[in-house]
Amino acid sequence: MPWKECNRMNERMKFVIRLEDGERMTDLCREFEISRKTGYKIWNRYHANGVDGLFDESKRPYHNPRKTAEHIEDLILQTKLKRPTWGADKIREYLLKKSKFNLPSRNTFHNILLRNDLVKKRRRRRYKATGTNLTPSNKPNDLWCAAFKGQFRMKNNKYCYPLTITDHESRFLLGCEALESVKEGGAFSVFNQAFEKFGVPKAIRTDNGFPFSCGNALLGLSRLSVWWLRLGIDIERITPGNPQENGRHERMHLTLKQDTLSNPTRSILSQQEVFEDFKKMYNFDRPHQALGNEMPGNIYTKSKKLYKKEFSELTYPDMEMEKKVIECGKVSFRNRKSIFISEVLAGEVVGITEVEEKMWKVKFMDLVLGHYDENEGKFSPMREMILEKV
Repeated sequence: MPWKECNRMNERMKFVIRLEDGERMTDLCREFEISRKTGYKIWNRYHANGVDGLFDESKRPYHNPRKTAEHIEDLILQTKLKRPTWGADKIREYLLKKSKFNLPSRNTFHNILLRNDLVKKRRRRRYKATGTNLTPSNKPNDLWCAAFKGQFRMKNNKYCYPLTITDHESRFLLGCEALESVKEGGAFSVFNQAFEKFGVPKAIRTDNGFPFSCGNALLGLSRLSVWWLRLGIDIERITPGNPQENGRHERMHLTLKQDTLSNPTRSILSQQEVFEDFKKMYNFDRPHQALGNEMPGNIYTKSKKLYKKEFSELTYPDMEMEKKVIECGKVSFRNRKSIFISEVLAGEVVGITEVEEKMWKVKFMDLVLGHYDENEGKFSPMREMILEKV
């Protein structure tokens, strides 16, 4: 490279000092790997401005036709100082009515206020997993429990991630699948098979890990949990750091570990064969003390609620508006405004209704997602799952 990127200033200083000592321009340009034109430019800037001439010049253009005129910017700042509680929207609407100037967009107003430290930056609220209400089960299929058993390395040096599903009441092992990762695609396939074979439960209890929950999404919703909601399944999540809230399922994991993981196989397929043998033994051969030494397979019965793959489009007769969430997670609102809800709800329909003046509640099925403040143009998500069943 012509100049050492880490210290261009020092290189230029060495260059001009050696020129002043009488060395030839051509030889120095060859040594520093720069053109003679660049060499003379540095030399002339040094003679004109001294050491300051060796600093990089600003790349900022002399004229920017898109720059807001100074008198308009001053007007915006003066209005903000007089009305410190007003935001960019209110200041712009006020000046549109009071002044005769062509004013820039709302975003430009906001950027001007931001550049002059007149905007209070708000910390983004992120969803923090807290767990949900946990319900008891009275009969099979009232509650299923699901989790990923801790991954382990197989003899081929690859990891296996067992996904397990049990019925809470009967302890019946509905699924024990060897997966190559915790990606949601594998989980969708496992639950699809379970629903086809055993029907649909009332609720599913999991931890707060992916793919059951998504820490960055609205209310921790993931595509998997949205699918469950569309199937009419209630979501239960244990409190982080409290695996005892899913104690029956964790006890099954201990038996699984003792019986199958001491000698792992060489591939996912062969490991799945081991899990299939374990399921048969656990469900139909192994007496369970908590069941009076009965086998889970003798107690469990399939769900009467059949699995339907096709959904009808959601409707909200009690809400003022019904809006479909587009791929980027937004819904359109009045006056061409849009509200960002969540990308995991893309393709779904949400209901919106006014609960106070300019304050709108947003729901997905029976789940309250949050509230939209029309004055502020801000959507505030709920911090915990709240169901409002009609």
